[in-house]
Amino acid sequence: MVTSRALAVELYEKISDHIIILEQNSLELLTGKPMARHSRYDILFEPVKIGPVTAKNRFFQVPHCNGMGRSFPSSMAEMRRTKAEGGWAVVCTEEIEIHPSGDHSPWAGGRLWDDTDIPVLAKMCDGIHEFGSLAGAELNHAGQMSPNRYSRSVPLSPSHIPVAGHEPLQAREMDLQDIKNLRKWHRDAAIRAVNAGFDIVYVYAGHQLSTISHFLSRYRNRRSDHYGGSLENRARLLKEILADTKDAVGHTCGIAIRFAVDELKGSMGFTSTGEGYDLIEMLAEEPDLWDVNISSWEHDSATSRFKQSGYQDDYVSFVKKITSKPVVGVGRYTSPDAMVSLVKSGQLDMIGAARPSIADPFLPKKIEEGRVEDIRECIGCNICVSGDESYVPIRCTQNPTMGEEWRRGWHPERINPKTSNERVLIIGAGPTGLEAARALGQRGYNVVVAERSTELGGRVVKESRLPGFGEWGRVIAYREYQIRQMANVDVYLESEMSSDTLTEFEDHHIVVATGSKWVNDGIGRENPLGIKINKDTKTYTPDDIFKGYRPDGPVVVFDDDHFYMGGAIAELLRKSGCEVTLVTPASEISSYTTKTLEQHAIQKKLLEIGVSLEMSHNLKSVRSSSAELECIYTGRKKEIECSATILVTMRIPVDDLWKSNPKLDRIGDAMGPSTIAAAIYSGHLYAREFGNPTINEVPFRRELINLSMG
Repeated sequence: MVTSRALAVELYEKISDHIIILEQNSLELLTGKPMARHSRYDILFEPVKIGPVTAKNRFFQVPHCNGMGRSFPSSMAEMRRTKAEGGWAVVCTEEIEIHPSGDHSPWAGGRLWDDTDIPVLAKMCDGIHEFGSLAGAELNHAGQMSPNRYSRSVPLSPSHIPVAGHEPLQAREMDLQDIKNLRKWHRDAAIRAVNAGFDIVYVYAGHQLSTISHFLSRYRNRRSDHYGGSLENRARLLKEILADTKDAVGHTCGIAIRFAVDELKGSMGFTSTGEGYDLIEMLAEEPDLWDVNISSWEHDSATSRFKQSGYQDDYVSFVKKITSKPVVGVGRYTSPDAMVSLVKSGQLDMIGAARPSIADPFLPKKIEEGRVEDIRECIGCNICVSGDESYVPIRCTQNPTMGEEWRRGWHPERINPKTSNERVLIIGAGPTGLEAARALGQRGYNVVVAERSTELGGRVVKESRLPGFGEWGRVIAYREYQIRQMANVDVYLESEMSSDTLTEFEDHHIVVATGSKWVNDGIGRENPLGIKINKDTKTYTPDDIFKGYRPDGPVVVFDDDHFYMGGAIAELLRKSGCEVTLVTPASEISSYTTKTLEQHAIQKKLLEIGVSLEMSHNLKSVRSSSAELECIYTGRKKEIECSATILVTMRIPVDDLWKSNPKLDRIGDAMGPSTIAAAIYSGHLYAREFGNPTINEVPFRRELINLSMG
């Protein structure tokens, strides 16, 4: 290692054990001497005036869901507070319900139905203000999108229409009194937002997730009165609520409109060259800020598998040419040079981010302090969305502390120093092993990582070579860079460990992070006892595909995993020239990816490239030249010709070393195969608890309701 790193370690050893340190690879954080950002980034740290308030820089955390909201208010508040600490000039909420007739239960968003909801959001605002940042509130009445499962109110809509989803429930057409009521609800909520401490109040007209956007819609608004028909009429409610909000709180708050300029529906909806353009032009100078994007959510938050960073630029670039007001846009931006280009070109005034602010809450600070290389770049996997879609607190593949700021007291940049001089041997340099090594090294422990292969990354480096998964390589790149800056962490490739070689590390604490492997017998959800496979049959797993195997005839891919792997393997083989049939017991391809907003895109891609799809069918048996399928509903069987079968059913731990010595620790997939996010979380948890074992039966804080009995 370089001499400066040795100096860093020496300085570290002199710091009191009571001090919580930041990344060990930054001399600035150890010595207290500030590092200067590059002058080309100065433009990103200019203040921006938003009506009566001023943002301290151009970094704007746009509203995003988090699975916490009103259900886990302390967790939500600390998560947002941490982003303010990380340098985001504006930190916004998720959607905030303004009335029981727009009830999203069981989804855990914000709520301002009445004054009793104010304290929850006030706590968040206080945390954001602590660091000189502005707090933004995205007020919303979701109308047709909210089935009102808790409030049991009849949903409201511009016209009679079924509610979103497949519930046997319809929204009723709003009469003029309903519209007047909605305006009052929004005005009252805006006043409550100001009383809670918010500096920016949103009028939300985006993503087709609000009643305002439903009135704007050609296909949802079929009214014949002065709220329907022409764009001028359909925009009437938006203009009225905007005027109401400005009148109520505009003297103290910035008023923002969030609007999807293109719905990607052609002439059926808004387009950036049609009515989307016209509406921006109609209201150009009315709000204090424009937050612009595209609709719907799966397009706005598209995964990196299907959209590159900056993919919304072409849609929103016209907005700043029309208005003098600040414009915020998103595009999964992580490169500060790209951000500078967007500002200098006059396309955006502020850099909007949801997912990049989740992956690295300290992204602005790292740019400001000249630590661009330390940014944890978002990989666009949408695991963050899956938490919210499952009604549980947000998680992140890159940032294992996301959602744990209050619950476990984890900070994305700080970690408690070592409690002993123990040395640690980590066997396996996949995502779990690398994260454990990085975090243990950050704490000051001496760490050795032994990896049997020729490269770091384990499953991630293999999966990042699948079509569209290139950005997933950032998981390894970030950790490899951090580790290489640490004098106290050594990594050895092509170092297979056995029970015998472990004796060389008797003075080390040994942890097994050897990952998992796909089974080749078909055991999984649908076939818990496996699949009947003839002896002369060619059956393979994703591991064989990663090693380079390609079938020379028709192939069946059986997906009983239901996440991304089955579809990705089918796409890879089809693009390599194979005739592919993808079989799944589920009713849709890659069914779990509905929670990452990409199921539709995956199935569309496979159909477009010519993959045959057999849904709602189980793979019962495999012969040398055919596969037997069975309908999961009727039991009817049919044969498909194939020369090989790829089984994507389940994984089992690679835990031979642990079995030979169960006293060793094991983490990640070596203990229980799961997502990459779970693997990294496991490594981070191990590093956090090393030397500080959890003694409580429940190892984290819970947000319990205090009941007073009268």
